[in-house]
Amino acid sequence: MPAGIDYGLGRTNVDVKTGIRYGVISKHSVSQAWFDSAEPDYGEPTCPKCGNAVVAYENATDEMDAWEQYGRGCADYVCESCQHILDSGDCFGDEPQAGAYDGDGYNLVDCLDSDIMVLASPFYTFAEFCSPCVPGAGNLDSSIDDGAKTYCLGHDWFEEGKAPYLVYSVETGEIVNP
Repeated sequence: MPAGIDYGLGRTNVDVKTGIRYGVISKHSVSQAWFDSAEPDYGEPTCPKCGNAVVAYENATDEMDAWEQYGRGCADYVCESCQHILDSGDCFGDEPQAGAYDGDGYNLVDCLDSDIMVLASPFYTFAEFCSPCVPGAGNLDSSIDDGAKTYCLGHDWFEEGKAPYLVYSVETGEIVNP
């Protein structure tokens, strides 16, 4: 029986295809690797004038040509609510809302401001359940031998080239050495 309480009751923060729990790890545990790898996510584009969602210019209705006749040099989006043609720089905030990494078998996203959530990985470990903040996920900062099977980051994500937990291959189930 894994340590901790499964606040997700076996239904939350688990990959239904594999039964492996999503992992959560502090950004401080991997430091620079996350900041070097994560792509910023600025959210969905919105109109700076009315706040409504915008559509890509090429998907807008034909009436757009009549709305604004002046320079469309960067006509990336259109607000169909207030009838303005917009540059992409006007439709996103100055700061990213989150970061994400999708590659090398990983699917990672920002979680709870200071953590990373591992939604898919070629590796897993065994970890305690997280607190109610991320119900059903495994806490990669508290790995234990009899914990929940949890997606994790491989050794190359850590400065010393060695993960602070045992790393297993999802494909073979064997321990992966640094």
